[in-house]
Amino acid sequence: MTVKYTIKGFDELSAVDIYHILRARSQVFVIEQQCLYQDIDELDFDCMHLVAHMDQTLVGYCRIIPPAVGGNGTNPNPRIGRVLVLPDNRHQGVAREMMVRAIKYCHSKYGKKPIQIAAQTYLIHFYQSLGFEPLGQPYDEDGLEHIDMILNVAKRKKVPVPALAKEVTVKGVLSNLLLFLVAIGIIGLLYLLI
Repeated sequence: MTVKYTIKGFDELSAVDIYHILRARSQVFVIEQQCLYQDIDELDFDCMHLVAHMDQTLVGYCRIIPPAVGGNGTNPNPRIGRVLVLPDNRHQGVAREMMVRAIKYCHSKYGKKPIQIAAQTYLIHFYQSLGFEPLGQPYDEDGLEHIDMILNVAKRKKVPVPALAKEVTVKGVLSNLLLFLVAIGIIGLLYLLI
């Protein structure tokens, strides 16, 4: 079955969309992880919401928090949070595809800013496989061990041009082409004489 991914602002979500998102977040973060915390916060209004659907059924979700939203408006970087895949749909690549799309969205919307996440520590290797690096030490958040992680934009390395390639010029190419044509002409003339 095909998974469809959409990214919408809060105002673009229908009441049914919001219901299914909040239900999934409650199912995973409150019930499954046995963590009593206030999931619904003021950040949802300013976030982009990436939803994975399979046959119109929500199977995965994450939210993209713009720079300077939440945390007293002091964080200059975009963040990705509330990443979840419902139990029946795990280990099928949905989480990876959601993260790839969320990262791509952040890069297209916010440029070369680093992207931050607050990852549960048991998922460190998954996020490292996407390029995130741990930032600081693990900490307790609502009874679950988390660690801040960051994805810096990779700087392109300049590849040195080999010396031979530097010597290739238009004049050199034209000279070689002229020599080739003269050689073909001489061979043709010898062929006619024989």
